[in-house]
Amino acid sequence: MDERLIQALSLLPERLAWHVALSASALALGLAVALPLGVAAARHPALRWPALAVAGLVQTIPSLALLALFYPLLLALSGLSRAVLGHGFSALGFLPSLLALTVYSMLPILRNVTAGLTGVEPAVVEAARGVGMTDRQRLWRVELPLALPVIMAGVRTAAVWTIGAATLSTPVGQTSLGDYIFSGLQTENWVAVLVGCAASAGLALVVDQLLGLVERGAAKRDRRLWLAGLAGLALGVAAALAPLAASALAPRHQAYVIGAKNFSEQYVLTELMATRLEADGARVGRKIDLGSAVAYRALAAGEIDAYVDYSGTLWANVLGRRDNPGRAAVLAGLKTELLKRDGVVLLAPLGFENAYALAMKRDRASALGIRSLADLAAHAPDLTMGGDLEFFSRPEWVSVERAYGLRFKTRRQFQPTFMYRALGSGEADVISAFSSDGRIAADDLVVLTDPKGALPPYDAVVLVSPGRAHDARLTKALSSLANAIPVDAMRAANYSVDREADKRSPAQAAQALEAVIKPRR
Repeated sequence: MDERLIQALSLLPERLAWHVALSASALALGLAVALPLGVAAARHPALRWPALAVAGLVQTIPSLALLALFYPLLLALSGLSRAVLGHGFSALGFLPSLLALTVYSMLPILRNVTAGLTGVEPAVVEAARGVGMTDRQRLWRVELPLALPVIMAGVRTAAVWTIGAATLSTPVGQTSLGDYIFSGLQTENWVAVLVGCAASAGLALVVDQLLGLVERGAAKRDRRLWLAGLAGLALGVAAALAPLAASALAPRHQAYVIGAKNFSEQYVLTELMATRLEADGARVGRKIDLGSAVAYRALAAGEIDAYVDYSGTLWANVLGRRDNPGRAAVLAGLKTELLKRDGVVLLAPLGFENAYALAMKRDRASALGIRSLADLAAHAPDLTMGGDLEFFSRPEWVSVERAYGLRFKTRRQFQPTFMYRALGSGEADVISAFSSDGRIAADDLVVLTDPKGALPPYDAVVLVSPGRAHDARLTKALSSLANAIPVDAMRAANYSVDREADKRSPAQAAQALEAVIKPRR
C-alpha cells in the first residue's frame, strides 16, 4: 500500500471523529432553533417572510467567510468575558465552527418546516379543531405527523450541506476532514485530498440514507423504518466519536499547541518545533492551516502556544507600520512592541528569510528586459499578475503598488501551489513568490529586485504566547533553533514537500532538516 495512503488513513479516526462531532452538534442545534421558528413562521404570516429572508441571506455568504467572521466576534466576546468575569473561553476551533455551521444549516429546515405545516389540508385542521383538540394537540398529533416527510427532506438537505461545509473549518483551527484537503492541496498530496473528499462524501451519503429511512418511515407511518434510521444514526455517531472518548480518558501530561499557517514551510517548521518538544517528553498538538491574522490573534489569546511568523508580516499587518527602517530595527521594534502591546515574546530569528518577492520565468523576463520592479512597471499594463490568496489585501502589496506605480492588465489570486503552476503554464506572467521556496530554483525563476525598498525584511521568527512566556521547557526547546536554519536547507525541505517525485511528508522533511541543523545547535 502507498505510504502516503497509509499515513492518511492513520489520521482518519481522529479527523472523522471531530468532523462527525462538529456536524452532528451543528445539525442538532440548527434543528433546535429552526424547528420552533418554522412552527412560529407557519402560524404567523407576518413572521414568515423576515425569518425566511434572513435565513436565505445567510446562505448567500460563502461558508468559509461565515466561519472566519465568527472567530473575531468570539475573540472579542472572550476578551470581554475575561475582563468582566475573570474567565474567557476558546474562540478558536470548535465554537466558531459550530455557530457558523448551525446558522448555515437552518434555511432548509426552516423552509421545509414552514412549507410542510402550511401545506396541511385546511379540512384536516378544521376536523381536528372540530373534535375539540387544543392548538398544541393539533400541532403534535395532526400537523407535525402529516408534515414530517417534508420536514425530513429539509433535514436531509441540511445534513449534507453541514457535512460538506464542515470541511472548511480547518482555517479557524478545528480538526476535520478538511485538514486532508487544505494541506493536501498545498503540498500536492493528491492522495490526502482524495481521502478527505471520499471520507466527507461517504459520510454525507451514509447520513443521507439513514435520514431517508426516517423520512420513509414517517411517510408510510412505519415505526420500524424510522426507528432503524435513528438507531443507525446513533450507532454511527457513537462509533465515530469513540477515538475522542478514548483520548479524553487517556492519561494527560502537560500539552503544548504549535500553530501553522497554510503553506508547506509552516507545516515543516511546526513539525520541527513539535518534535523537539516531544523529544523532551512533552505532549504536543498541532493547529495547522490558520490564516495569518487568525494565527497571531490565536497566539495572543493563548489559543496556541507558539508558531513561526515573519518580521515583515508582523511589522506591516500586526503593527500597521508602513516604513522600512531595516532588518535590525524591524526585529528590535517587533520584540519591544509585541511584548508591550500583547505580551507576545519574539525569540531570536531562525536564520533565514522568507520574503515576498515578485518573480517571473527567466526567459520571459529576459525577453522583456525586466530585472527589477522599476523595469516591471513599464510592462505591467500588458501582463497578468498572480498572487496568493491574501497578497493583494496585504499592506506590503499596497506599498509596492504605490512605490512603483504598478498597474497590471489583470490580477488573479491562486492557492500557492496553483500560483506556481499558473506561472509555468503562462496563465500568469508575474507572481508573488516566496524567497525560501525551492520552486524558484527548480522552475528557473528570476526574482525581481526592489531598488526602492518597498518590501520589508521577512526574517522567520518564533513567537511564544503570553501564557508560555516563562515556560522554561518551551523556550529552551525553541530557542535552540535560533539562527540555526540556513536558507538553502529550508528551500530543500520545502521543495521535498512541494514538488519532488519522491515526495516527503512535512514530518519527514522536518526530520531531514533536523539532521542538517543538528550540528549547529
